[in-house]
Amino acid sequence: MAKKSAIKRNENRKRMVIRYAERRAKLKALTRDASASPEEKFEAQLKLAALPRNSSSVRLHNRCYLTGRSHGVYRKFNLSRIALRELASKGQIPGMVKSSW
Repeated sequence: MAKKSAIKRNENRKRMVIRYAERRAKLKALTRDASASPEEKFEAQLKLAALPRNSSSVRLHNRCYLTGRSHGVYRKFNLSRIALRELASKGQIPGMVKSSW
């Protein structure tokens, strides 16, 4: 089990990403706009830099839904490799069977 503080920190980041997503998208679009003047682009970049760092989506971490583990997480299931194997062995994931050859 991961530290509860790390899990909580990631949850707070998720909330911030959602809260600032619209503002961030508008500012990014303005910085990429070819018709905008260089002064407008620079102003948008300054405003973008003034936003909280945790409001950026790249700071989010994929974590296991059950254990909070941050490494070896399958995006399709939102589970770590360990939790996925345990659930698959118990037959709790529909359609997933243990492979052997």
